[in-house]
Amino acid sequence: MSELINNKEHRQEILKRLIKSLHEGKTVDDVKEEFRKHFANVSTAEISQIEQALVKEGMAIEEVQRLCDVHASVFEGSIEDIHASKDFSHIIGHPVNILMEENKAIAKVVEEEILPYLESYLKKKDNNSMLMLRIGFDRLWQVDIHYGRKEYLIFPHLEKRAVTAPPKVMWGVHDEIRADIKDVIAYLSQPEIDDEVLKAKVETTAKKVIDMISKETNILIPLLVDTLTFYDWIQVDEATPEYGYCLVKPARSWKVETTEQETPKVEEKEPENIAGEIPFDAGSLTPTEINAILNTIPLDMTFVDANDRVKYFTQGQHRIFDRPKTIIGREVSMCHPPASHHVVEELVKRLKSGERDHEDFWIQSRGMFILIRYYAVRDKDGNYLGTLEVTQDIKPLRELEGEKRLSD
Repeated sequence: MSELINNKEHRQEILKRLIKSLHEGKTVDDVKEEFRKHFANVSTAEISQIEQALVKEGMAIEEVQRLCDVHASVFEGSIEDIHASKDFSHIIGHPVNILMEENKAIAKVVEEEILPYLESYLKKKDNNSMLMLRIGFDRLWQVDIHYGRKEYLIFPHLEKRAVTAPPKVMWGVHDEIRADIKDVIAYLSQPEIDDEVLKAKVETTAKKVIDMISKETNILIPLLVDTLTFYDWIQVDEATPEYGYCLVKPARSWKVETTEQETPKVEEKEPENIAGEIPFDAGSLTPTEINAILNTIPLDMTFVDANDRVKYFTQGQHRIFDRPKTIIGREVSMCHPPASHHVVEELVKRLKSGERDHEDFWIQSRGMFILIRYYAVRDKDGNYLGTLEVTQDIKPLRELEGEKRLSD
């Protein structure tokens, strides 16, 4: 056993050295030759461990990302799982099946709706080819849904098991592809098109998209099959319809295909409630965290219960209307001037009855443009729990122009 462990560690060291040598200037062909010399196959798990080790040793995610295309070139055709894994690819509606079917559709868009019309346009300079090329890239933009589902529904399950480097690297390439597609779409809208520039932009983007399909097929999906549990897949499956599909939609839900034989013999219990925390539909928080979050949100919020009495209000740093704690338990209409009592009572009545779900009002005061919104709060069965008043100075929002992105 120790010999096997040492041999595996030795193999990983050689693989890490090969990848680092690429960063130091060796060509892909040089690395391929040395790779063939030392290895007959390499497991998906080892590739993940290599990237993980590189990051832990201090290599920046951006540098590993720069090598990502080389990874696909070196490892393609050489990746072989050490342990036999269940094949989810043919189970209609399973998240793996969805990824693979979408990849087929993405490849078809590139190979049948983009590259042929690029070639046609470069030969004929005709408007029809240009139009079809634009339509092809508009459809290709749906990869944003495909990549987003990986980033927000699938990657978290890897990260929970300390597999963090591969998701970070792949997400970085996703963003490169998104930027490239946007760049091509913008360029196709220009009045003057340079053939060489167009050819370079389209072919570079197309290659990155096809390479990502290869990485998913040969690296990500085997890693997911080895790592995620049956219950992880259920969570991904349940969230998938809300997130959406890319180009194609499965014929039916995976749940239709689920059988007793596919369900593990040993049940995996749901995580127990953490002591001192209040569980929500998504996650749990301590009372201290809840209070701090509500007071941090840049809104004034007041909750009036089903008996029309003030039960709670936030106490943020910058409040629009002063509210003393003495109003807690007071009938809501009595918190307003007598002339407004009937207006408040009628508003609450409409929300309580279900005639309205919300009402909006806005005023200008003390240099602020104040938006006041009232929402009926109901439980999952539609029972009225109370009214939530949300007040916000939206003057700074109305003055926003242009864009400011997280990356700026």
